[in-house]
Amino acid sequence: MAIVKYTKLFLLVLSCVAWHVQAQLKIAVVGKTKNDSFYEQSFHGCEAFAKQHDGLNCIYDGADDYQDVRTQVLIVKELIDKGIDGLMISTTDSEYLVEGALKAAQQKGIPVVTFDSDLLPQHRAYRLAYVGTNNFDFGKALGEVAKKYKKEAIQSVCIQSGHQTTPNLNERIRGVRYALSNGKSDRLTAVSGWQEHIRCPLYTMGRRDDALSQLLNMIKLPKPPIFVAVAGFAQFSPSYIETLTPFKAKIADQTITIISADTENIQLQALSQGLSTENIGQNPYAMGQLSAQLLYEYITKKQRPEKPSYFLEYHYCTADNAQRCTVNH
Repeated sequence: MAIVKYTKLFLLVLSCVAWHVQAQLKIAVVGKTKNDSFYEQSFHGCEAFAKQHDGLNCIYDGADDYQDVRTQVLIVKELIDKGIDGLMISTTDSEYLVEGALKAAQQKGIPVVTFDSDLLPQHRAYRLAYVGTNNFDFGKALGEVAKKYKKEAIQSVCIQSGHQTTPNLNERIRGVRYALSNGKSDRLTAVSGWQEHIRCPLYTMGRRDDALSQLLNMIKLPKPPIFVAVAGFAQFSPSYIETLTPFKAKIADQTITIISADTENIQLQALSQGLSTENIGQNPYAMGQLSAQLLYEYITKKQRPEKPSYFLEYHYCTADNAQRCTVNH
């Protein structure tokens, strides 16, 4: 009887320990910036997955106002020190992130899945997988849209980006150039009928007011270049609609052409009012769900992802379909 009694007690203690460990599972979601509805959607996707699994929690963090590589690394280091079980991260600067934080994560056995923006190829041993858009193809798609609005034999174009070292944005720039040059990813120099404006690419560092100012400077020119933003940038500014309203007629008659990545609600409002030409959107919510799933399966079962990259679809939005081209969460 005593043996049976102690065996039951031992099993009870084990089950309590197992429950305690399960209850402590935390996945951190870190975007390039924190006050960004795109990364908030990814966090909501993580939360949706966590609701299906008892004891799993998602926490959200990131640089407050702009794409600051140092702040991103400091935040990840703090999360590692406080104790997390998995990390979802959108890379701002691959080398700085790996050297400053992901090597430490690997040493502590914390699995990492990149989403939206992957690590550079030489650093991918520090993550399990990437979940998000094929950014080169996404850039090509932006370039193909730009082709529809070509008006000049040598058409001027201006590409707007974020941080100069950000992997996904650089891949999108390569894709835009590839599409407009019929197969090359170098700076556009009129050989293919497209020429980049002398002041471009423009780099915003993710600062919305700066991005909006850059856009205004371009569209106020006597012959505005076709403006291609490889992320939301200016359109994430609360002032975008009010600021662009005086240019609505010129956007309508294609004197001004604004093509932007992403289809967050604030962007769709502008698009539906005729204040953007076309937008191509991604699926940040699905990025969060799938990234959380891959991390959870590795944390609980040591099951590695079947693929190194999981590419998600993107969608096209215009003023005509802005109300139904996507669902934001």
